Amino acid sequence: MKKNLITILGIITIVFLSLMVLIRPEKKDNKLTKVKVAEVAHSIFYAPQYAAINNGYFKEYGIDIELSLANGADKVIAAVLSNDVNIGFSGIEATIYVYNGGEKDYLKTFAQLTQKDGSFLVSREKIDNFSLNDLKGKYVIGGRKAGMPEMTFEWALKENKIDKNDLTIDTSIQFAAMQGAFLSGIGDFVTLFEPNALDVEKQGLGYVVASIGELGGIVPYTSYSARTSYINDNKELIDNFEKAIQKGLEFVHNNDSKTVAESIISFFPDTNLDDLTKVIERYKSIDVWPSTTEFKEESFNHLQDIMINANELDEKVPYSELIYKK
Repeated sequence: MKKNLITILGIITIVFLSLMVLIRPEKKDNKLTKVKVAEVAHSIFYAPQYAAINNGYFKEYGIDIELSLANGADKVIAAVLSNDVNIGFSGIEATIYVYNGGEKDYLKTFAQLTQKDGSFLVSREKIDNFSLNDLKGKYVIGGRKAGMPEMTFEWALKENKIDKNDLTIDTSIQFAAMQGAFLSGIGDFVTLFEPNALDVEKQGLGYVVASIGELGGIVPYTSYSARTSYINDNKELIDNFEKAIQKGLEFVHNNDSKTVAESIISFFPDTNLDDLTKVIERYKSIDVWPSTTEFKEESFNHLQDIMINANELDEKVPYSELIYKK
Protein backbone atom coordinates (compact mmCIF):
# COMPACT_ATOMS: atom_id res chain seq x y z
CA MET A 1 0.00 0.00 0.00
CA LYS A 2 2.78 2.34 0.97
CA LYS A 3 4.68 1.39 -2.21
CA ASN A 4 1.58 2.15 -4.32
CA LEU A 5 1.19 5.57 -2.65
CA ILE A 6 4.80 6.46 -3.41
CA THR A 7 4.29 5.39 -7.01
CA ILE A 8 1.16 7.52 -7.35
CA LEU A 9 2.90 10.56 -5.82
CA GLY A 10 5.79 10.06 -8.19
CA ILE A 11 3.46 10.02 -11.20
CA ILE A 12 1.69 13.18 -10.00
CA THR A 13 5.05 14.94 -9.57
CA ILE A 14 6.15 13.99 -13.10
CA VAL A 15 2.84 15.20 -14.57
CA PHE A 16 3.09 18.50 -12.62
CA LEU A 17 6.65 19.14 -13.79
CA SER A 18 5.66 18.32 -17.37
CA LEU A 19 2.82 20.84 -17.20
CA MET A 20 5.19 23.50 -15.85
CA VAL A 21 7.50 22.94 -18.80
CA LEU A 22 4.58 23.36 -21.18
CA ILE A 23 3.35 26.51 -19.43
CA ARG A 24 6.66 28.39 -19.30
CA PRO A 25 7.07 28.98 -23.04
CA GLU A 26 3.51 30.34 -23.14
CA LYS A 27 4.41 32.99 -20.57
CA LYS A 28 7.46 33.92 -22.57
CA ASP A 29 5.35 34.28 -25.72
CA ASN A 30 2.98 36.59 -23.84
CA LYS A 31 5.75 38.98 -22.82
CA LEU A 32 4.75 42.60 -23.43
CA THR A 33 6.58 44.73 -25.98
CA LYS A 34 7.55 48.14 -24.59
CA VAL A 35 6.60 51.05 -26.85
CA LYS A 36 7.79 54.57 -26.05
CA VAL A 37 5.25 57.28 -26.88
CA ALA A 38 5.77 61.05 -26.63
CA GLU A 39 2.58 63.09 -26.22
CA VAL A 40 2.28 66.71 -27.29
CA ALA A 41 0.48 67.77 -24.09
CA HIS A 42 -1.14 66.22 -21.04
CA SER A 43 -4.84 66.98 -21.36
CA ILE A 44 -8.25 65.50 -20.70
CA PHE A 45 -8.69 66.09 -24.43
CA TYR A 46 -6.85 62.78 -24.85
CA ALA A 47 -9.19 60.79 -22.58
CA PRO A 48 -9.52 57.80 -24.97
CA GLN A 49 -5.75 57.26 -24.83
CA TYR A 50 -5.65 57.25 -21.02
CA ALA A 51 -8.71 54.99 -20.89
CA ALA A 52 -6.98 52.56 -23.24
CA ILE A 53 -3.96 52.47 -20.93
CA ASN A 54 -5.83 52.17 -17.62
CA ASN A 55 -8.38 49.68 -18.94
CA GLY A 56 -5.60 47.39 -20.10
CA TYR A 57 -6.40 47.53 -23.81
CA PHE A 58 -2.75 47.90 -24.82
CA LYS A 59 -1.74 44.95 -22.66
CA GLU A 60 -4.48 42.87 -24.29
CA TYR A 61 -2.56 43.36 -27.51
CA GLY A 62 0.85 42.69 -26.00
CA ILE A 63 1.95 46.33 -25.64
CA ASP A 64 3.45 48.06 -22.62
CA ILE A 65 3.16 51.84 -23.09
CA GLU A 66 5.88 54.12 -21.74
CA LEU A 67 4.31 57.58 -22.01
CA SER A 68 6.35 60.79 -21.82
CA LEU A 69 5.42 64.46 -22.16
CA ALA A 70 7.17 66.50 -24.87
CA ASN A 71 5.21 69.79 -24.58
CA GLY A 72 4.79 70.77 -28.22
CA ALA A 73 4.48 69.09 -31.60
CA ASP A 74 7.97 70.23 -32.61
CA LYS A 75 9.45 68.50 -29.57
CA VAL A 76 7.40 65.34 -30.19
CA ILE A 77 8.71 65.08 -33.73
CA ALA A 78 12.27 65.76 -32.60
CA ALA A 79 11.97 62.86 -30.13
CA VAL A 80 10.75 60.52 -32.88
CA LEU A 81 13.42 61.59 -35.38
CA SER A 82 16.17 61.13 -32.79
CA ASN A 83 14.79 57.66 -31.94
CA ASP A 84 14.26 58.65 -28.30
CA VAL A 85 10.69 57.38 -28.72
CA ASN A 86 9.01 54.97 -31.13
CA ILE A 87 5.73 56.80 -31.68
CA GLY A 88 4.77 60.46 -31.59
CA PHE A 89 1.36 61.80 -30.62
CA SER A 90 0.76 65.33 -31.89
CA GLY A 91 -0.90 67.43 -34.53
CA ILE A 92 -0.57 65.88 -37.96
CA GLU A 93 0.79 69.17 -39.34
CA ALA A 94 4.17 68.29 -37.84
CA THR A 95 4.50 65.24 -40.10
CA ILE A 96 3.82 67.43 -43.13
CA TYR A 97 6.65 69.77 -42.13
CA VAL A 98 9.02 66.80 -41.83
CA TYR A 99 7.98 65.41 -45.21
CA ASN A 100 8.38 68.77 -46.94
CA GLY A 101 11.76 69.17 -45.24
CA GLY A 102 13.11 66.29 -47.30
CA GLU A 103 13.52 63.70 -44.53
CA LYS A 104 13.96 60.32 -46.25
CA ASP A 105 12.69 58.26 -43.31
CA TYR A 106 9.73 60.58 -42.80
CA LEU A 107 6.79 60.04 -40.45
CA LYS A 108 3.51 58.44 -41.43
CA THR A 109 0.28 58.78 -39.49
CA PHE A 110 -1.55 55.57 -38.64
CA ALA A 111 -4.35 56.55 -36.24
CA GLN A 112 -6.29 59.61 -35.13
CA LEU A 113 -7.52 60.20 -31.58
CA THR A 114 -9.31 63.54 -31.94
CA GLN A 115 -11.23 65.06 -34.86
CA LYS A 116 -11.56 68.68 -33.77
CA ASP A 117 -9.46 71.32 -32.09
CA GLY A 118 -9.74 70.88 -28.33
CA SER A 119 -9.08 74.44 -27.25
CA PHE A 120 -11.57 76.97 -25.94
CA LEU A 121 -11.50 80.72 -26.27
CA VAL A 122 -11.36 82.26 -22.79
CA SER A 123 -12.25 85.90 -22.19
CA ARG A 124 -11.00 88.01 -19.29
CA GLU A 125 -14.39 89.69 -19.12
CA LYS A 126 -17.81 88.07 -19.17
CA ILE A 127 -19.46 88.59 -22.59
CA ASP A 128 -23.08 87.74 -23.24
CA ASN A 129 -23.94 86.55 -26.77
CA PHE A 130 -20.29 86.46 -27.79
CA SER A 131 -19.33 86.55 -31.48
CA LEU A 132 -15.91 86.60 -33.08
CA ASN A 133 -16.53 90.25 -33.96
CA ASP A 134 -15.96 90.95 -30.25
CA LEU A 135 -12.28 90.17 -30.86
CA LYS A 136 -11.71 93.23 -33.02
CA GLY A 137 -9.21 95.56 -31.39
CA LYS A 138 -8.40 92.96 -28.72
CA TYR A 139 -5.22 91.12 -27.70
CA VAL A 140 -5.38 87.31 -27.99
CA ILE A 141 -2.80 84.77 -26.82
CA GLY A 142 -3.24 82.40 -29.74
CA GLY A 143 -0.61 79.70 -29.31
CA ARG A 144 2.62 78.69 -31.04
CA LYS A 145 3.02 79.91 -34.62
CA ALA A 146 2.48 77.04 -37.10
CA GLY A 147 0.77 74.95 -34.41
CA MET A 148 -2.71 73.59 -35.09
CA PRO A 149 -4.49 75.56 -32.31
CA GLU A 150 -3.23 78.86 -33.70
CA MET A 151 -3.84 77.94 -37.34
CA THR A 152 -7.36 76.69 -36.58
CA PHE A 153 -8.09 79.94 -34.75
CA GLU A 154 -6.96 81.96 -37.78
CA TRP A 155 -9.09 79.76 -40.06
CA ALA A 156 -12.14 80.47 -37.89
CA LEU A 157 -11.50 84.20 -38.18
CA LYS A 158 -11.31 83.99 -41.97
CA GLU A 159 -14.47 81.88 -42.21
CA ASN A 160 -16.28 84.55 -40.20
CA LYS A 161 -14.90 87.30 -42.49
CA ILE A 162 -12.69 88.82 -39.81
CA ASP A 163 -9.29 90.15 -40.86
CA LYS A 164 -6.69 88.86 -38.41
CA ASN A 165 -5.02 92.26 -38.63
CA ASP A 166 -8.06 93.73 -36.87
CA LEU A 167 -6.79 92.19 -33.62
CA THR A 168 -3.45 91.37 -32.01
CA ILE A 169 -2.57 87.66 -31.97
CA ASP A 170 0.40 86.77 -29.78
CA THR A 171 2.19 83.65 -31.04
CA SER A 172 5.35 84.14 -28.95
CA ILE A 173 4.16 82.33 -25.81
CA GLN A 174 4.87 78.60 -25.49
CA PHE A 175 1.89 76.24 -25.13
CA ALA A 176 2.67 75.30 -21.50
CA ALA A 177 2.98 78.95 -20.46
CA MET A 178 -0.23 80.32 -22.00
CA GLN A 179 -2.45 79.98 -18.94
CA GLY A 180 0.17 81.52 -16.66
CA ALA A 181 0.69 84.42 -19.06
CA PHE A 182 -3.04 85.13 -19.18
CA LEU A 183 -3.38 84.95 -15.39
CA SER A 184 -0.46 87.35 -15.04
CA GLY A 185 -2.47 89.96 -16.95
CA ILE A 186 -1.35 89.49 -20.55
CA GLY A 187 -4.08 89.67 -23.17
CA ASP A 188 -7.85 90.07 -23.31
CA PHE A 189 -8.39 86.50 -24.54
CA VAL A 190 -6.49 83.21 -24.60
CA THR A 191 -7.06 79.82 -26.25
CA LEU A 192 -6.75 77.05 -23.67
CA PHE A 193 -7.17 73.30 -23.54
CA GLU A 194 -8.77 71.51 -20.62
CA PRO A 195 -8.44 71.33 -17.67
CA ASN A 196 -6.78 74.77 -17.96
CA ALA A 197 -9.87 76.55 -19.27
CA LEU A 198 -12.05 75.22 -16.45
CA ASP A 199 -9.35 76.10 -13.91
CA VAL A 200 -9.35 79.74 -15.03
CA GLU A 201 -13.16 79.79 -14.83
CA LYS A 202 -13.14 78.34 -11.31
CA GLN A 203 -10.75 81.05 -10.18
CA GLY A 204 -13.17 83.66 -11.53
CA LEU A 205 -10.43 85.05 -13.76
CA GLY A 206 -11.90 84.17 -17.14
CA TYR A 207 -14.92 82.87 -19.03
CA VAL A 208 -15.17 80.31 -21.84
CA VAL A 209 -16.94 82.06 -24.70
CA ALA A 210 -16.37 79.72 -27.67
CA SER A 211 -15.03 76.36 -28.81
CA ILE A 212 -12.28 76.60 -31.43
CA GLY A 213 -13.11 73.02 -32.40
CA GLU A 214 -16.68 73.86 -33.32
CA LEU A 215 -15.45 76.80 -35.36
CA GLY A 216 -12.70 74.88 -37.13
CA GLY A 217 -14.57 71.78 -38.34
CA ILE A 218 -13.57 68.13 -38.77
CA VAL A 219 -9.84 67.40 -39.14
CA PRO A 220 -7.49 64.58 -38.03
CA TYR A 221 -6.42 66.91 -35.23
CA THR A 222 -4.19 64.82 -32.94
CA SER A 223 -2.83 61.58 -34.30
CA TYR A 224 -0.18 58.92 -33.86
CA SER A 225 2.78 58.76 -36.21
CA ALA A 226 6.08 56.95 -36.54
CA ARG A 227 9.04 56.74 -38.88
CA THR A 228 8.25 54.89 -42.10
CA SER A 229 11.00 52.36 -41.30
CA TYR A 230 9.58 51.67 -37.84
CA ILE A 231 6.11 51.07 -39.26
CA ASN A 232 7.45 48.77 -41.98
CA ASP A 233 9.45 46.76 -39.42
CA ASN A 234 6.60 46.55 -36.88
CA LYS A 235 3.36 46.30 -38.85
CA GLU A 236 1.70 43.87 -36.45
CA LEU A 237 2.58 46.06 -33.48
CA ILE A 238 1.26 49.19 -35.24
CA ASP A 239 -1.98 47.37 -36.08
CA ASN A 240 -2.36 46.24 -32.47
CA PHE A 241 -1.61 49.74 -31.19
CA GLU A 242 -4.38 51.07 -33.39
CA LYS A 243 -6.79 48.40 -32.14
CA ALA A 244 -6.10 49.43 -28.52
CA ILE A 245 -6.81 53.08 -29.35
CA GLN A 246 -10.00 52.04 -31.15
CA LYS A 247 -11.18 50.31 -27.96
CA GLY A 248 -10.38 53.48 -26.03
CA LEU A 249 -12.54 55.52 -28.41
CA GLU A 250 -15.39 53.03 -28.11
CA PHE A 251 -15.17 53.10 -24.32
CA VAL A 252 -15.48 56.89 -24.25
CA HIS A 253 -18.44 56.86 -26.63
CA ASN A 254 -20.26 54.00 -24.90
CA ASN A 255 -20.01 55.27 -21.32
CA ASP A 256 -21.24 58.35 -19.49
CA SER A 257 -18.85 61.15 -18.61
CA LYS A 258 -18.51 60.17 -14.96
CA THR A 259 -17.57 56.58 -15.83
CA VAL A 260 -14.95 57.85 -18.27
CA ALA A 261 -13.67 60.29 -15.64
CA GLU A 262 -13.30 57.51 -13.10
CA SER A 263 -11.29 55.45 -15.57
CA ILE A 264 -8.69 58.18 -16.21
CA ILE A 265 -8.56 60.09 -12.92
CA SER A 266 -5.18 58.56 -12.00
CA PHE A 267 -3.68 60.59 -14.87
CA PHE A 268 -5.07 63.80 -13.36
CA PRO A 269 -4.47 63.58 -9.58
CA ASP A 270 -4.84 67.35 -9.16
CA THR A 271 -8.30 67.41 -10.77
CA ASN A 272 -11.29 66.26 -8.74
CA LEU A 273 -13.83 63.83 -10.17
CA ASP A 274 -16.58 66.43 -10.58
CA ASP A 275 -14.35 68.76 -12.59
CA LEU A 276 -13.02 65.89 -14.66
CA THR A 277 -16.58 64.81 -15.43
CA LYS A 278 -17.54 68.36 -16.47
CA VAL A 279 -14.60 68.61 -18.84
CA ILE A 280 -15.34 65.27 -20.49
CA GLU A 281 -18.98 66.28 -20.90
CA ARG A 282 -17.84 69.56 -22.47
CA TYR A 283 -15.70 67.67 -24.97
CA LYS A 284 -18.47 65.18 -25.70
CA SER A 285 -20.88 68.05 -26.39
CA ILE A 286 -18.71 69.32 -29.27
CA ASP A 287 -17.98 65.82 -30.62
CA VAL A 288 -14.18 65.98 -30.43
CA TRP A 289 -13.64 62.20 -30.41
CA PRO A 290 -14.13 60.26 -33.66
CA SER A 291 -15.83 56.88 -33.81
CA THR A 292 -12.84 55.35 -35.56
CA THR A 293 -9.06 55.80 -35.74
CA GLU A 294 -9.26 55.98 -39.53
CA PHE A 295 -9.91 59.30 -41.18
CA LYS A 296 -10.88 60.31 -44.69
CA GLU A 297 -8.84 62.15 -47.28
CA GLU A 298 -11.43 64.93 -47.11
CA SER A 299 -10.60 65.79 -43.49
CA PHE A 300 -6.85 65.55 -44.19
CA ASN A 301 -7.25 68.04 -47.05
CA HIS A 302 -9.30 70.36 -44.83
CA LEU A 303 -6.43 70.38 -42.34
CA GLN A 304 -4.09 71.36 -45.17
CA ASP A 305 -6.49 74.14 -46.21
CA ILE A 306 -6.14 75.50 -42.68
CA MET A 307 -2.34 75.37 -42.98
CA ILE A 308 -2.36 77.10 -46.37
CA ASN A 309 -4.58 79.85 -44.95
CA ALA A 310 -1.98 80.40 -42.21
CA ASN A 311 0.78 80.64 -44.85
CA GLU A 312 2.50 77.58 -43.40
CA LEU A 313 1.99 75.38 -46.47
CA ASP A 314 2.34 76.21 -50.16
CA GLU A 315 0.68 73.15 -51.66
CA LYS A 316 -1.03 70.03 -50.41
CA VAL A 317 0.79 66.77 -49.72
CA PRO A 318 -0.88 63.62 -51.12
CA TYR A 319 -2.91 61.67 -48.58
CA SER A 320 -1.36 58.44 -49.85
CA GLU A 321 2.14 59.64 -48.99
CA LEU A 322 1.65 60.43 -45.31
CA ILE A 323 -1.11 58.08 -44.18
CA TYR A 324 -0.28 54.46 -43.39
CA LYS A 325 -2.79 51.96 -44.73
CA LYS A 326 -2.74 48.26 -43.86
